[in-house]
Amino acid sequence: MPPAKKRTRTYDPVKIRTAVLAQFGNVRQAIRTLTPEQLALPTRLEGWTVRELAAHVTMAVETVSRNLDREEPAKAELALLDWPFATAARAGDIADGTRDLAAANPDLDDLYARTEDRLTRRLADASGDRVLAARTGAMTLADYLVTRTVELVVHTDDLNAAVPGLDIPYDRQALAACTRLLADALATKAPGGSTEVRIPPYAVVQCVEGPRHTRGTPPNVVETDPLTWVRLATGRVTWRDAVEGAEVRASGERADLGGLLPLMG
Repeated sequence: MPPAKKRTRTYDPVKIRTAVLAQFGNVRQAIRTLTPEQLALPTRLEGWTVRELAAHVTMAVETVSRNLDREEPAKAELALLDWPFATAARAGDIADGTRDLAAANPDLDDLYARTEDRLTRRLADASGDRVLAARTGAMTLADYLVTRTVELVVHTDDLNAAVPGLDIPYDRQALAACTRLLADALATKAPGGSTEVRIPPYAVVQCVEGPRHTRGTPPNVVETDPLTWVRLATGRVTWRDAVEGAEVRASGERADLGGLLPLMG
């Protein structure tokens, strides 16, 4: 008998909208405390300062409002689990746009205030079924907002890494959605049931071809925390470094995920 087809995970649209606004608010509160010297610090994104990264966060959120203003495509073309693999092609354009945005908006708090106000107003009466003409591919608003949790969580972590003591908090729903989407993307990239990847308290997925376990402890297990998983999936840390640093626990001959990571370019 063939294995049962896995159901695609669903997300509560109300919780996702709340999470996006909450995490954007967390970042905004932190950015307004930064000094000019802190804004000039380098980040782990090559060539980007903290100021440029902070501007980019508004860009990642403003795409929701901007796409709601565009003509609606006839249908969605990009499934949610395809999105992580469609982002690398736009890296160059994003970098150029980010630098231009940062240069044109020296008052970051004003930029954040305008972005937050516009997003809140545009989401107030927008249906989750509305299709957006996103550059990665047409997606429903509901799916696209889940991708915004990834952008916000990843760049919150980038900012915290760049500025000692910044400690921007993570909205629980945003971190959960980000973790789950990237975990499910791994299962999509490497379908199978021989390895169990555990990211408590948010996600457990089965992946990698090979013998499938049916009961008890699986022979191949990977376990890590949500932020380490996000860093692995986005290339902020390598598999080898995470294992050697005891940030990942991996057991079993099929538990080495190094060849599958990162998921996003």
